[in-house]
Amino acid sequence: MSKNWGILVLPLISTTAIANSNTVGGLCKEYIQPKGWQPIPDLVPNTIDIQANKVELQGTESAEFSGNVAVNTDAMSMNAQSALIDKRQGLLNATGPLLFQDGYTLVNSSGMYADLNNSEFSLLGAEYRLTQQQGRGKAEKLHASQNQVGLFNASFTTCPSASPFWAIEASSIILDKENGWGETYNTVLKILDTPVIYVPYFTFPIDDKRKSGLLTPTISSSNRYGLELVTPYYFNLAENYDALLTPRYMSNKGLQIQGEFRYLTDQHNGLIATEFLSNDKSEANLDERYLVHWQQQSYFDDFWRASIDVTNVSDDNYLTDLGSSYANQTDTQLTRKGQLSYLGEDWLIDLQVQDFEVLGNHSESYSTLPEITIKNRTAEQYLGLDWRFTGQLSHFKNSNADITDATRLHLEPSVTYNLSEHAWSFDSRFALLHTHYEQNGNFSANQYQESISRTLPQVRLHGQLNLERSMHSILEGGTQTLEPQLQYLYTPEKDQSKIGLYDTVKMQDDFFGLFRERRFSSVDYISEANQFTLGATTRFLDKKNVERFSFSVGQIIYLSESAKPTVANFNNTFRENNYNALFAAETKIHWHPRWYFSGGLQYDADEKDLIRSHMTLDYRGNNKKLVQLNHHYANDVSGNEIDQVGIFTSLPIDENWQLVASYHRDLTAKRSVEVFAGFQYESCCWAIQITGNRTIETDLNNNSQIQDPVFDSSINFNFVLKGLGSKSRYDASQLLKQGIFGYRRPYFLNN
Repeated sequence: MSKNWGILVLPLISTTAIANSNTVGGLCKEYIQPKGWQPIPDLVPNTIDIQANKVELQGTESAEFSGNVAVNTDAMSMNAQSALIDKRQGLLNATGPLLFQDGYTLVNSSGMYADLNNSEFSLLGAEYRLTQQQGRGKAEKLHASQNQVGLFNASFTTCPSASPFWAIEASSIILDKENGWGETYNTVLKILDTPVIYVPYFTFPIDDKRKSGLLTPTISSSNRYGLELVTPYYFNLAENYDALLTPRYMSNKGLQIQGEFRYLTDQHNGLIATEFLSNDKSEANLDERYLVHWQQQSYFDDFWRASIDVTNVSDDNYLTDLGSSYANQTDTQLTRKGQLSYLGEDWLIDLQVQDFEVLGNHSESYSTLPEITIKNRTAEQYLGLDWRFTGQLSHFKNSNADITDATRLHLEPSVTYNLSEHAWSFDSRFALLHTHYEQNGNFSANQYQESISRTLPQVRLHGQLNLERSMHSILEGGTQTLEPQLQYLYTPEKDQSKIGLYDTVKMQDDFFGLFRERRFSSVDYISEANQFTLGATTRFLDKKNVERFSFSVGQIIYLSESAKPTVANFNNTFRENNYNALFAAETKIHWHPRWYFSGGLQYDADEKDLIRSHMTLDYRGNNKKLVQLNHHYANDVSGNEIDQVGIFTSLPIDENWQLVASYHRDLTAKRSVEVFAGFQYESCCWAIQITGNRTIETDLNNNSQIQDPVFDSSINFNFVLKGLGSKSRYDASQLLKQGIFGYRRPYFLNN
């Protein structure tokens, strides 16, 4: 006969996850996840309900229950053979076999003792399983209080099989639920039931909170570095700042120390990082090698902003040789920039200082010390026209150039008149470009002029039609658009040979560049223009307005011979090519959900000369299957022709194995540029990655021309036990980003 007995206040605790393991997925079909626990319906909170076949009262303060004993609260449930309750002292003893379950664990045990007044209980001979994530183990004793769970002579694994691939055994495992961390004592890691490592003490996360400790090391080997061991240690200093100290041992080079400090306040966020190698064994001619990086964003109030981005290295070849997460290995210059901005209701003001550290055998760049830019935030309305103003005062320095320092004042008032309807738009702009220079240095009068001004008017007229029609015959419920556009641009000719070039570079002549007002950034050189630009874009949109196809084509038609870009060498800084009829096209195709195509070209129609082109074809299948073909061509990059083709593939072999590989070849030099391959095995409870890479070595410290390329080959090894390491350590998608030519989505590949 089942009976209910008594109501006791029982604020029981909930056990927490033992490790940072993953939820059960497709790889863990053998693992049967316990069902989530729910309290019995209509149970009054903070009470205990006991049912049993038999109950014997021992006075008014205690009772003994036997036969199918069921204990339920709003936080847990227990089934046992017998139980003894002392209501006065708040004690509960239960004998098993018994089954205990709450929102986080399912425990089979031989007996339980509970102190209900202090919200503590102990389970003996416990065999536990986690219900909210993958993990299981055994413990001679499981003791829980309101803030802590202790496992004594315990084991843990995330493997589902009876003979797990890995498991840890410890004399004690303490879980601190309030701080979100666990700690183990006298721990032995076993792989295939064989002890492989003993750790007297270590900690691990049981939720998203952070704590100081050693992160997962990485091991690799290469021709350049030899055996490489990286062992990062994390310092959780406070809620708003932390640090990372990473010793990096390279047998061919020595010991490098890397440090990073991150901070976050109400007004500022940023990081400061340093890397230091006291003695590079492979570079006897170099002293200490180091990198310093500082990045910060500041928000003082609704109007004032500031930013700092500074990176400095000891030698030109530091990034190429040692690599760093704070800059790209292919960078040829490092930017050092600080900016203070005022975002007023009427005016925007920027104060900027900028410097460049040029790497390799290249001309030094000018430093901007400082530059002040002011412009009105919104156009002033007058006589039906929009009036705008931009002003800039800059000072440049370069001790290695003919012009050692210069001051530039640029004033640019403009007026625009715009009309826009659903089917068409018309934009017009008239601007007056006035620039004054004060230039000092070691130059002759016929080379540059110390004080010089240049004033140029500029007119731009641009019109566009927006046409569309239904395309049911080709695309069900689809729409085709046609967007023709016409632009006239006029800038008169002006002799600018007496002006130096400080922060001006040529921009790309792609389809969108055809409709720019200027072919060069900044204002040191403004091209003459007397030209029409014709262009059109057509798009196919499906019934959900998703773009499935687009094609853009345009061409510049020069109205006078003098307005054509002519071959000229401006102080050996850049050259203009003689494009009589510059033609450009861009296309994107996403006709099938799994296929993507992106391509573009720039072409000299009169000379029949290909200037630049790019193409990317992507296939994305199920289960992370991906294949990409890409090609890049440029007829003149710093005097060199670039013609490269590449293939990238990510192929799942089966449910556990995945292969990633890439190959890039220089068709001009007829040699490979990079070869990368990697494979990963991932099971329910462990994962392994092995990657190999072969790339051309570059030595920017050596200015001599090396005829025969030197290749660096490397192999990297990453082994993770799920539940003891972060998923980011073995996520196969990270393999897509490795190598110099990492995988990029085709819709974002446009150069």
